[in-house]
Amino acid sequence: MSTASLRRDHELIEKVIKAMESTIQLLNDGKQIPESILLPVIDFTKNFTDVCHHSKEENSLFPALEQAGMPRHMGPIAMMLIDHERSREIGKEMEVSAKNYILTGDSTKLITYMQQYVEHITEHLWKENNKLFMMAEARLQYVSKKVDMELNEIEESKLKETGKTREHYEQLAETLTRDVSKQGN
Repeated sequence: MSTASLRRDHELIEKVIKAMESTIQLLNDGKQIPESILLPVIDFTKNFTDVCHHSKEENSLFPALEQAGMPRHMGPIAMMLIDHERSREIGKEMEVSAKNYILTGDSTKLITYMQQYVEHITEHLWKENNKLFMMAEARLQYVSKKVDMELNEIEESKLKETGKTREHYEQLAETLTRDVSKQGN
């Protein structure tokens, strides 16, 4: 089905979100978080969530929905585009605050922006999983193979641009989960 690839992305994003939640708790508890955890989180949010996943939606799913009669400038597509832009804004602030934290040890802004990102992305994924994707599956059943092929091509192309693979990001999520849990001990 047309949303299978996107749902797999969501599962991967949710793993990183869980690691981010644990990182926030550790920062709140006064623990030091190393660059080896923070920089992969930033890489993932920028290059996988935004560049790869959002591109798949913006360049394939949304145009297919438009062709199926869903308006772009209002309703679900418009809301998702606004959400994508907001996640980019929060992501940029999170990156700046992570670099500042690495330099100064001040975690105040990093905690704030990580928390905003976690809350925003969690809500966004819920809207897509429980609303938009259901609409897409109903409206795109006749073109699902075409959309599936486009989604795969976009993922391959966007990840190639970053010099990374899906497997890299799957391993990154596993490593983050493990490393963050070690920080708590």
